[in-house]
Amino acid sequence: MTQASAMNLDLDDEARTFRAEVRSWLTANAPTTPLPPMDTADGDAAHRAWERHLAQARLSVVAWPTAYGGRNVPPLHWLIFEEEYHLARAPARINQNGLFLLAPTLFTHGTAEQRTRLLPRMARADDVWAQAWSEPDAGSDLAAIRSRAVRTDGGWLLSGQKTWSSRAAHADRAFGLFRTGADRHQGLTYLMFDLHADGVTVRPIRQLGGATGFAEIFLDRVFVPDADVLGEVDQGWAVAMSTAGHERGLSLRSPGRFTAAAQRLVRLWLRSGDQADRSLRDRVVDVWIAAQAYRMHSYGTATRRADDHTPGQQRGPVALSGGGHAASMTKVFWSELDVALHEVALDLLGPYAETGGRRTDPAGRVDDDGSGDAWLDGYLFSLAGPIYAGTNEIQRTVIAERVLGLPRDRR
Repeated sequence: MTQASAMNLDLDDEARTFRAEVRSWLTANAPTTPLPPMDTADGDAAHRAWERHLAQARLSVVAWPTAYGGRNVPPLHWLIFEEEYHLARAPARINQNGLFLLAPTLFTHGTAEQRTRLLPRMARADDVWAQAWSEPDAGSDLAAIRSRAVRTDGGWLLSGQKTWSSRAAHADRAFGLFRTGADRHQGLTYLMFDLHADGVTVRPIRQLGGATGFAEIFLDRVFVPDADVLGEVDQGWAVAMSTAGHERGLSLRSPGRFTAAAQRLVRLWLRSGDQADRSLRDRVVDVWIAAQAYRMHSYGTATRRADDHTPGQQRGPVALSGGGHAASMTKVFWSELDVALHEVALDLLGPYAETGGRRTDPAGRVDDDGSGDAWLDGYLFSLAGPIYAGTNEIQRTVIAERVLGLPRDRR
């Protein structure tokens, strides 16, 4: 048995140079004011333009191979990029369904032709992707989907309805599971399709705040060529579980997202908090420690992957995703951390959190980290974390049965 690698917290010259380059570029190029919401026409255009700007600097997908627009950096460098990106408060990634969910799946299950055709356009946001999994009658049971793919000359005809499809209101393409056989799990096929194709109707779902981050998709005999089948026919469940592993793991929610938010929370506390309120102070410390723990866990994973010299070993976020049961544990951790972090911020802001105003410190200075609307928006989004990517209740059942070996739940 070989001894486990020690966690590497000392960056070498290459990593420090990479961090300096990313930080310098973001300082010079990141927008100083927020872009319009990406769920609007203006915001969609602005976020796509930002992604093209990132891609021109080869910073859109740093972990990808150079042939697809990346830099082929190791996992640690990807973590560094994510830290700097979130510290700079750079725009949200409009193509996160493609970049962080579909792309890792293409690297694992796709063909060389699919990667060459799809990934460069994805990196530039020429194609923004929607996730089309949920259906009205399936609920959280992905294997219960009814939308069908029927064999035709040269491809498939898709029919059915998808709902709560993220980014579909403004996206170009979508990926999802379709029933091609009778078996519950072994009769599903993973397909990619054009949202502008004949037979596709997209109906935006207006949320309580007015945004349309989701949509319903209606499919009426939509033709999809064989080239857009991802993985093997009738084996889409295994491919979908690969995507789900990336959604639950580090690919979608890197630690940089939370360490940056925790730093802003600490600054808010130091400038505006009641120093006599020890309970609130302790809660600030707790979420800061949790964010750092997630970061250390990720650095440890990066160190182990760097020492794995297995031929063909994936680099970047694909290598860090963990997958399987590890992804379930990761997902429960970051989703609950996100809620706790924003709850502390709202309690610290008090009435300013609901008015959208900015809190001032005792000297009367405006606190740039105290924008109530930003923290409130973040809190509302964080509440979805324990639900999407598989509810935390389901993830705890997976952890209990398959990691801890506890008796199976009676169903």
